Amino acid sequence: MNIGNASDKSGLPAKTIRYYEDIGLLKPDRADNGYRDYSISDVHKLRFLQRSRGLGFTVEECRQLLALYEDKSRASADVKSIAQSKLQEIERKIVELRELQHTLKHLVAHCHGDQRPDCPILESISGAARPDPS
Repeated sequence: MNIGNASDKSGLPAKTIRYYEDIGLLKPDRADNGYRDYSISDVHKLRFLQRSRGLGFTVEECRQLLALYEDKSRASADVKSIAQSKLQEIERKIVELRELQHTLKHLVAHCHGDQRPDCPILESISGAARPDPS
């Protein structure tokens, strides 16, 4: 099938499919005319990549997961290790986002939001951006 059909069946834009091919995640056959010829297996890989990316895995992590997916003698411990690392990364990001949320809530609550020029939000940002005088 051509890239348009592969795009329709996988739900990924043709540009993304070409990118995955460029970086070696996908290697479709070539027809006699030189055009890419995507197989059902290629579409399955594209869907796998789409779901992996949707779960937050990086392209390199997707490469590892795809290799494990294709390796029928894989150890599930290897897959679990990658997923656990991603989960820990997400949990760290959640903590960071909660801290940001707390700070912004505090700043918004203390900003009058009226015609006065003083603003604790800008004061906080500019104070953080000032070089240390020492």
